[in-house]
Amino acid sequence: MRPSYRWGLLLSLYFSQGLPYGFFTQALPVLLREDGVSLARIGLSGLLFLPWALKWIWAPWVDAHGLRKHWIIPLQLATILTAVVLAMADGSLFWLKIAIVLSALFAATQDVPTDALAVNLLGASERGLGNAVQVGGYRLGMVLGGGLLMIVLDHLGWSAAFLAMAAFLALTLWPIWRFPERQLLPPPEHRAPRANPLAGVWSRLRVPGMGALLIWLIAYKFGDSMASSMVKPYLVDAGWSKTEIGLWSGIAGSGGGLLGALLGGLAADRLGRRRALLACGLAQTAAVALYALHAAGLGDATMLKAAVALEHILGGMATVALFTLMMDASDPAHAGTDYSLQACGIVIATGLAGRVGGLVGDALGYGALFALSTLLSGAGCALLLWALAARLVPARLSEAIASGRQDRSVRTAHDH
Repeated sequence: MRPSYRWGLLLSLYFSQGLPYGFFTQALPVLLREDGVSLARIGLSGLLFLPWALKWIWAPWVDAHGLRKHWIIPLQLATILTAVVLAMADGSLFWLKIAIVLSALFAATQDVPTDALAVNLLGASERGLGNAVQVGGYRLGMVLGGGLLMIVLDHLGWSAAFLAMAAFLALTLWPIWRFPERQLLPPPEHRAPRANPLAGVWSRLRVPGMGALLIWLIAYKFGDSMASSMVKPYLVDAGWSKTEIGLWSGIAGSGGGLLGALLGGLAADRLGRRRALLACGLAQTAAVALYALHAAGLGDATMLKAAVALEHILGGMATVALFTLMMDASDPAHAGTDYSLQACGIVIATGLAGRVGGLVGDALGYGALFALSTLLSGAGCALLLWALAARLVPARLSEAIASGRQDRSVRTAHDH
């Protein structure tokens, strides 16, 4: 397989997930806040994305049966159909919430074979760049979904926005349709069958260090997620229009996330997993701190725009570094399940953080919310790095980190 086709395939698969997610996560908080909904209830709206946190339940069954593409194609078609039907709902927030749950269910299930395909296609030395492509594709989808489609919603209306979403998603079907999976990946019968999905999940959680790793991952993302869940209401309360939010948070912000994904991938490959997590985690914390400074009255509108852009750039770096680590911890024979368990931990952290952020914001204001988020983000970064140094993670991950150090030593000696 040509490298250009492999990278293009991964880019299209993750783009197709980022597009609807980007639109829904941008549009829903804005529409709810415009409707006078409290911050606590807006934080609770993250429950609509619950399938992303629950996909670990059915991930072993999906992981063990059928070709990856035979899961991905029908699920993506179902998402397209949901967007077309929603275009006929004419501004109904009720049907928007129903569509979010369905789209989240389809995309979360699609993510299992997609992640498994990525783990099996990428070698250890390619995973930094591979995750940069993965996050870059997702962020590109968010640029169009959370940026362009928000502007379409503001100027052309509800139906035009969802028909455009369906059209973009349809274009991404071509690469996976052509993918010769039977020639390039092990057949399904070579994967461990799981008649009982929960038994499959339990067997993976019993891998030494896997349960602890989920805790470290949640800690790493909790503070950042707590702040980011309340940024859209903060922008609405600051007087920003949907077009301004689409331009700065959707297009400029998510576009900056593409740069962050590339930088994070380079850091994971060049610096090694631990150093990349440290550098990117501290950068992520610094981005949250900018919101805290602005909410405390120490910045102007220009600073707020810079905070929005930097949140995506630096957050994109941290996300790629973290996803590369998660891929290292995944057993290729159980790739979809292992990666899904870790990804679900992060989704759970995001949902809980959104709820906590809403409660803190309502009770104490945005200043206290963003200040607490900054502290938790820094503490979570330190906790994950301590766990890696103490080897309180799966042996596969510790071996991958040690192997990465040896590879860098060899490259350094060769360069000299």
